[in-house]
Amino acid sequence: MSMLNFNFQNPTRIIFGEGQIAQLPNYIPKDKKVLMCYGHGSIKKNGVYEQVMNALKGYEITEFSGIEPNPDYDTLMKAVAILKENGPENYFILAVGGGSISDGCKLIALGAMYKGSDPYKDLLINAASCCTEAVPLGVIMTLPATGSESNHGCVISCRRTHSKFGILNPASFPQFAILDPNTSMSLPYKQTANGVVDAFVHVCEQYLIDCRHADVQDRYAESLLKVLIENGSKVRETPNDYDVRANIMWAANQALNHWIAQGVRSDWATHYIGHELTAFLGMDHGQTLACIQRRVFEFKFEAKKAKLAQMAERVFEIKEGSVEEKARACIQRIDDFYSKVMGVPTRISEYPQYSQDKAWIEEVHKKFSEGNVHLGEDGDIDADVACEIIRNSY
Repeated sequence: MSMLNFNFQNPTRIIFGEGQIAQLPNYIPKDKKVLMCYGHGSIKKNGVYEQVMNALKGYEITEFSGIEPNPDYDTLMKAVAILKENGPENYFILAVGGGSISDGCKLIALGAMYKGSDPYKDLLINAASCCTEAVPLGVIMTLPATGSESNHGCVISCRRTHSKFGILNPASFPQFAILDPNTSMSLPYKQTANGVVDAFVHVCEQYLIDCRHADVQDRYAESLLKVLIENGSKVRETPNDYDVRANIMWAANQALNHWIAQGVRSDWATHYIGHELTAFLGMDHGQTLACIQRRVFEFKFEAKKAKLAQMAERVFEIKEGSVEEKARACIQRIDDFYSKVMGVPTRISEYPQYSQDKAWIEEVHKKFSEGNVHLGEDGDIDADVACEIIRNSY
């Protein structure tokens, strides 16, 4: 398959480096009130909150805290209500935290401008067509992983319905993203490791596909993978190394700002199936990807073996063997990187804190069947296959 036609624009300004939070007043209009959104308060322990408040002296700030990992629709709608009550046109939203905060703020930004009567349906299911306006948004990214700080996508959970929704809407691009590697140094190692896995899988979902003539995209993707392997291998031993943190932060951004997705098909089956592990078991997003990805490769082996073999040669320096042998070695090396290097297990059974009862898989089957879900670049992963992949992930 040759490179496909594409039409691409990314409007987000990136402000990268140490001390750049002080630049906030240059990018938030002085006549706007600020809705500052964050999680459960870690930014008050690592100095980020103080930096933001110092930078925003003179602004009227409303704080909205408590946005969860895998942000919950019902929580986010409380922030929407604040904006609607006080006039969303008067506000600028500032997301301070990881990808979940950024994702959640995108829904808040869209929801505040939504004028319909069925927000659950229109914001979560039909957001691309029902929402054309958003409150302006900026991001201070403290957990490199999702790339959400400079793309138009978000993933939103609704815990009361055991649902997770992927949303793409051009109106939700952040106007700017501040990336200071120092903000990631205080992260618990588990979050850092999950973030590296998430970014790695993002690249794979756009690279390990049936397109063999997109040389720029391939070489760019391979470079990102090597950067994540090299710096991911160092970050546990040297968590305060600025250069390591900077390379992980920038690679995570590049992994999902959609540059490497131009002109090629993407897969995303690992992500969509992984979302169900979060929705039903409560697993961390990075953990779900580590468990699911290998089983997707095994089901799609014939279609993906050429690119897997290419990755084996170019990323892991595996030169010997047939295409099939290289491809299988590549799958094992990826698995080893997650489990042995980053310390993120690759089987659900290795996470005893989550239920090992598999009855929930039938609920996934029902949901996928009723929704006529077909995943993967070829659309050949249906409800039966998806559930088999989940079972194999135990």
